[in-house]
Amino acid sequence: MSVKLGVIGGGVMGSAIVSRLLIQGIYQPTEILISEPTLQQRESLQQQYGVGVTSDNNSASIAPVLLLAIKPQIFGQVVGAISQPSPTSLIVSILAGVSIAQLELAFPDQAVIRAMPNTPATVGMGMTAISAGNHVNSAQLELATQLFQAVGEVVTVPESLMDAVTGLSGSGPAFVAIAIEALADGGVAAGLPRQIADQLALQTVLGTAQLLNESKLHPAQLKDRVTSPGGTTIAGVKTLEQAGFRSALIEAVIAAAKRSQELGNG
Repeated sequence: MSVKLGVIGGGVMGSAIVSRLLIQGIYQPTEILISEPTLQQRESLQQQYGVGVTSDNNSASIAPVLLLAIKPQIFGQVVGAISQPSPTSLIVSILAGVSIAQLELAFPDQAVIRAMPNTPATVGMGMTAISAGNHVNSAQLELATQLFQAVGEVVTVPESLMDAVTGLSGSGPAFVAIAIEALADGGVAAGLPRQIADQLALQTVLGTAQLLNESKLHPAQLKDRVTSPGGTTIAGVKTLEQAGFRSALIEAVIAAAKRSQELGNG
């Protein structure tokens, strides 16, 4: 069976995407070839997923779909050392800060798609935004969408919004993790044992997100349903507002988006 997906970079995100593609049967192990420079990692990928592995980026680059999952700092070094892939190839990049213009310069006249997944993709609950280059047709865009639907939800956005995407969903898991940690610390401060406080905080955030997703309620509606007159929740909400909690999150997303733009400009 011929290779249908080439992957350059077998790190956390690259292997997570491959794992989910295999679980969902989108590709068979024999249809995937991962190029990875580290011998130990190659052996681990082959043993865990049964995929083909190589240290030769050129071998992976001739697949009909090529996924770039390397660190952006070595983008120039990696693409400069590989031969041009087949003209029918679809190049999909998850490199933060590497623009479509840079990708199209590295792969002239090729169909390129820039994608920004986030870390929950490693458990199949990711959020990915994708932007299409100038030579991408509808079938190729659909194929890229299918790739990232294997690790969560997908939206298509203009590339001009990629920095905002990075600030929100790319950096957002860290902000949510801080909020969960703070909730648990609050529970400990109120007298709960640490283990129970951690469990309560995590499940509260997980359950709330699931409830919002399934009910399609606006977050403000859910907040209002939990908040009774003169009750405990409104007392807490008042304190959050006094501390600037809402504004702090807004500013965090804006700051992360600005930093993404700075990194993209070199």
